[in-house]
Amino acid sequence: MIETTRFGVALLRVSLGIMYLSHSIVLKLVTFGLGGTATFFESIGLPGPLAYLTFTAEAIGGVMLILGVQARWVALALTPFLAGAILFVHLPNGWVFTSAGGGWEYPLFLLVASFSQALLGDGAFALLPSRAFRNGAAAAHA
Repeated sequence: MIETTRFGVALLRVSLGIMYLSHSIVLKLVTFGLGGTATFFESIGLPGPLAYLTFTAEAIGGVMLILGVQARWVALALTPFLAGAILFVHLPNGWVFTSAGGGWEYPLFLLVASFSQALLGDGAFALLPSRAFRNGAAAAHA
């Protein structure tokens, strides 16, 4: 990868990390509270404890992405949470995220960005780079 590409990949990684971390802390913890988030999960037919798992995964995953710790695998591990948000929360609300209850455009974009991060690698300034998917070869600089 040429040097500018590595910086672009790092920018994607840090942006995704900030999004996951802020979504977890600001929305689930501060705005609704973990109990309120669990109640919401139950109201849509999901188990309440899944709210705590989602909060933890987004918070820890966000920090790991920001720092560049196994970013490929972290981004990939967070995709089921976005897929669940699309299927169980946002799909019935339509495309536009400004719809009541939020549409599915934003979570879908984040899902695609997370898959892209997994494919692209860690980028520059990663503390603990991931291995590449191709032939098991290490890609410390990817």
